[in-house]
Amino acid sequence: MDFYLKGMSIVSVTKNSFGKMPDGQEVYVYLLDNGNGLSAEIITYGGIVKNLYVNDKNGIKTDVVLGRDTLKDYLHNDGYLGALIGRHANRIAKGKFNLNGREYCAGINEGYNSLHGGNSGFDKKLWESNAVDGAEPALILTLLSPDGEEGFPGDLKVKVIYTLTKDNALKIEYKAVSSDDTVVNLTNHTYFNLAGHGSGTIDNHILYINSSFYTPNDGECMPTGEVLSVKNTPFDFRESKAIGRDMNSDFEQIRMFGGYDHNFAIEGRDYRLAAAVRCPNNGIAMEVYTDKPAMQFYTANALEKGIYKDSAEYDIHQAFCLETQYFPNAMANSHYPSPMLKKNEEYNFTTEYRFIVK
Repeated sequence: MDFYLKGMSIVSVTKNSFGKMPDGQEVYVYLLDNGNGLSAEIITYGGIVKNLYVNDKNGIKTDVVLGRDTLKDYLHNDGYLGALIGRHANRIAKGKFNLNGREYCAGINEGYNSLHGGNSGFDKKLWESNAVDGAEPALILTLLSPDGEEGFPGDLKVKVIYTLTKDNALKIEYKAVSSDDTVVNLTNHTYFNLAGHGSGTIDNHILYINSSFYTPNDGECMPTGEVLSVKNTPFDFRESKAIGRDMNSDFEQIRMFGGYDHNFAIEGRDYRLAAAVRCPNNGIAMEVYTDKPAMQFYTANALEKGIYKDSAEYDIHQAFCLETQYFPNAMANSHYPSPMLKKNEEYNFTTEYRFIVK
């Protein structure tokens, strides 16, 4: 354990065993504590955020993310709970994309399409790890994805840095360099419930999204290529509203998926506010900042009903995901921002989930 005092609080990083992979490799869990009421447990398999504890308005320590109990459970992590996603988050139609006049095919793992990096994406990798001492506890995870893995070109060196900041944010920095031109779209797939995991639906959570446009999907949850205004639709969160208000709407894009599973174009450029959400029950609020162009809002429409960590029972609509990203299937739509990464250039984006008690 590494720790030091910040005022009268203890900032710490603790490393423990979390079990072994089928091939015998050790998996570790790191507990990061910023000494200011925010702590996280992150495992080196999949870079998974297993627990995230926030103190509510009454000082009650609340775990605001869904998860599983054991490594064995996470080896079959349907739904990608808490995991790092890559090389390419979200969907690629039929897995195919053209780059420099050549067609590539990413791993097919959802019907005829590629989802979240294919059959063996970054969520299923054992990452190298290194804890960082300092005023803000951090965990550095690194990975080498070899040329051709899941159909993607170039040897890709990836670094993801999880930091618990002084102002109570979980900051995630995504960095990568490739030996050849490639496509990269990294994100994190944490499921949030600010009332506490296993506390029921997120219908009454109040959400704001800094977006005037969204991309509608076809029946396979693949963007059609259109970019539509949110005005006068259930997708308008420019004025904060309860997530559940329109989640059972007869609006076709909602009805098709039993809730939200859509990409929103975030207003502005550079590092800015993408979304804000709060739980009226306990006063916990979360702001999302990013320099990515877009964000997937997902209301756990397909979450498998069952028993998860701490013997909690989960079901659909008991969590939401705010996954910062490039647009899904962007290589097939030239009017979307491109996820292409040039040889030897650095992929460098940051997303921050900042917690406030109101």
